[in-house]
Amino acid sequence: MPQSANWFIEAHQASGSSVGYRVEERLHVEKTPFQTIEIYQTTDWGKLMVIDDCVMLTDRDNFLYHEMMTHPALFTHSGARRVVIIGGGDCGTLREVLRHGEVEQVTQVEIDERVTRLAERYFPELCQANDDPRAKLLFSDGIAYMAGLPEVSLDMVIVDSTDPAGPAAGLFNASFYASCYRALRHGGILVQQSESPIAHLELIGTMRSAMRSAGFSKVKTLPFPQPCYPTGWWSCTMASRGGDLALFREDDAKLRTFPTRYYNPGIHRGALALPQFMCEAWSE
Repeated sequence: MPQSANWFIEAHQASGSSVGYRVEERLHVEKTPFQTIEIYQTTDWGKLMVIDDCVMLTDRDNFLYHEMMTHPALFTHSGARRVVIIGGGDCGTLREVLRHGEVEQVTQVEIDERVTRLAERYFPELCQANDDPRAKLLFSDGIAYMAGLPEVSLDMVIVDSTDPAGPAAGLFNASFYASCYRALRHGGILVQQSESPIAHLELIGTMRSAMRSAGFSKVKTLPFPQPCYPTGWWSCTMASRGGDLALFREDDAKLRTFPTRYYNPGIHRGALALPQFMCEAWSE
């Protein structure tokens, strides 16, 4: 909650730190059946979305997250045609996926429709692809959706969720990963936001182990900067059903026909090189 009339501050107990934004006004607040959503206008970071007192995104830095949740996986896959996004209600990940011409269909499964409707109102630039004929927006439980999919029917699953609590708690375990594995074709990729390497190293290790126990043969965690999240450093973790995550279509990434602000082949290569403490944690 804001600690004064001019600031929103998120205190993060796990890291003994906080992230704060100077705000001009609170533009919106509502309690949905799933969570409380707030929108603020900040003085320097554009609009800010907060869910259950946790920062979700700002205008200024969301490109880091959305690009790293999508382009490394999509340029690693040989040519993903069918993609499912679990969560991702702000639609920034959907927009980035649909920049790839080989993608034929993207289904976004977000449990709380109000996140998307508020994104359309306050973050319209993130929702530019919502009317793309390849996009399908569903508002339902992502865990149940994945469990009900036919076997080997997808090329990629992107889990763009909130922290592992509340509606997202069931997205961080072997049972859910097994549903993803079952739905993916050979060479398919699961990619999930995996929290801060500084504050959540043990959680990331647990996720990686659970992905392997679900059948995924290769797992790679890619760290990247994210100023609006606790510690300012975040990660995504990719798991492959049979493919090599250490290689990617570097020429295609270099010759990409769409704009990016953070992602490029050098960033991709660099993200695959883990800091020493992460190598030691996972024996890589």
